[in-house]
Order: sequence, then structure tokens, then C-alpha cells
Amino acid sequence: MAENTEFDAIFAEAPLMAIMRGMGVEPSLTVAAAAWDLGIEVVELPIQTAEDLEALRAVSEAGRERGKRVGAGTVVTVDHVAQAAAAGAEFTVSPGFDVDVVRASTEAGLPALPGVASPSEVQLAMKEGLTWLKAFPASLLGTPWFGAMRGPFPGAKFVATGGMDAGNAADFLDAGVRVVAVGSALEDETQLPKLAELLKR
Repeated sequence: MAENTEFDAIFAEAPLMAIMRGMGVEPSLTVAAAAWDLGIEVVELPIQTAEDLEALRAVSEAGRERGKRVGAGTVVTVDHVAQAAAAGAEFTVSPGFDVDVVRASTEAGLPALPGVASPSEVQLAMKEGLTWLKAFPASLLGTPWFGAMRGPFPGAKFVATGGMDAGNAADFLDAGVRVVAVGSALEDETQLPKLAELLKR
């Protein structure tokens, strides 16, 4: 059995998470600092290349200095879990639900946030003991999906990921999503004020 109630504390401060995909070390550090300065406490760096792991290591170190949480994303193998832990990640995020990855992450002391997109996946993940789930791709699932899931799975807490930005984040939060994960929106200065407004919710 796994459980990921630690996300209650990780996501307690703000309804947004920043995702920095494939930026490299210095740009990742810059965008992470901008996110933290804005009030987004939690950042995720997907790990798909050796350079991604270098960036994760650097941002994790910077995050610890500021008391911020940094996680590894696109964790799809048990090896990825080990790499994430070695790079200093505090949690793992996956695009789908893989029980082996979830259990390896839990054993490594890293709460896992697996991806789900169907009632079957939500049910299997919750059977494993998980309450926080990543809904992906959220923009394609649409806001009504979350209301539909609330009936049979009232204990599920969703992080909406995929196609999220300042323009639609509020709609998903209004639909009951606990956290919205934004990526390229952080590099668009026109979206930053709108994201800042969401942090006041």
C-alpha cells in the first residue's frame, strides 16, 4: 500500500504548481525563482534527459535554501524514481498510473502523484491508498469531468495538468480542482498578474 497524504502539506500554501520542462539548468533556476517570488511554492521538473536531471539537482538545491518543494515529473520507470531521489526531488509526478512506480517512489520516501484520466484509474489509485491524483490531460478532460468524479470518489483530490494557463485555471479551480499545474504560462509576462490573482483565492 502507498499513500500520498503528504501532498496535503505540500500544496497547502497555494493552488498552483509550476512545471519547467526541458529548459536546462540556468533557465530552470530563473523560472523557479520567478515562480517562488510570485508565491507559487511548488515546482516540478520533468526528467527525460541527463540535462533535465542536472536542472532538477540545481533547482532542488535552490529550493531547499528557500524552503520550497521541488519534485520530479514524467517519472515513468522505477529507474526514474531512483534518479529523482538522487537528484534531491521531494516527490514524483507521473503522466499515468503505474503501481510499480508508485510503490518504488513511496519506498524511496517520495510521495507519488500519478496521472489518471478515467474512473477505472482513479479507483485503482485510491485502492492503492492514494488520495492526491494528477488529472491529465486536464484541458481535454474538461471541467465537467471533475464534477463527475466527485460523486463516486469524494475523497479524491485532483491536480489539473496539461493545457493549463491563466486563462482557464480559475475555471478548473471553480470545478473543484485543488491545484492547477502551469508550465509555459510562467514564461509569458502577460499571464503573471493573472496567476498572482489566483494565488489570492
